Amino acid sequence: MEVRDEYVPEELFSQFISQMPQFCVELIVDSEEGILLAKRDIEPSIWFWPGGRLYKGEELDEAAHRIAEEELGIEVQIRDQYGPYAHFWTDSPTTGSPSRHAVNSVFHVEPACAEYEISLDEQHSDYRFLTAVEDGLHEYVRLYLEDNDLL
Repeated sequence: MEVRDEYVPEELFSQFISQMPQFCVELIVDSEEGILLAKRDIEPSIWFWPGGRLYKGEELDEAAHRIAEEELGIEVQIRDQYGPYAHFWTDSPTTGSPSRHAVNSVFHVEPACAEYEISLDEQHSDYRFLTAVEDGLHEYVRLYLEDNDLL
């Protein structure tokens, strides 16, 4: 099947997420420095996993590689896959949708090369590495770490 990755107009996208779950792929990037979190500049504006929606016709592992390249500027190797997880958000990045329900397939990945450089996309302003479970982590970040015995 051909991958459909064209832009969805905001009004149509808002109608979709106001009525149906959105399927997303998220990345737990594990490296020698720790586990990467990225600071989101879009709603919800929090420290979270890199991730995004699955395109129609796209295989899950292909989406994991695409998201790593687009959001972090790196190539990754897949170590494992977790989920699905369901996220329920009380806010939404689009006008006209007061909440969002996402279903996520989570990939535990590592940089493909020992030497790599993170290059964030326009959706993120910063990144950091976790080496231990910290107070104040978002509940879904904590959930993935605890469910999958990470850190």
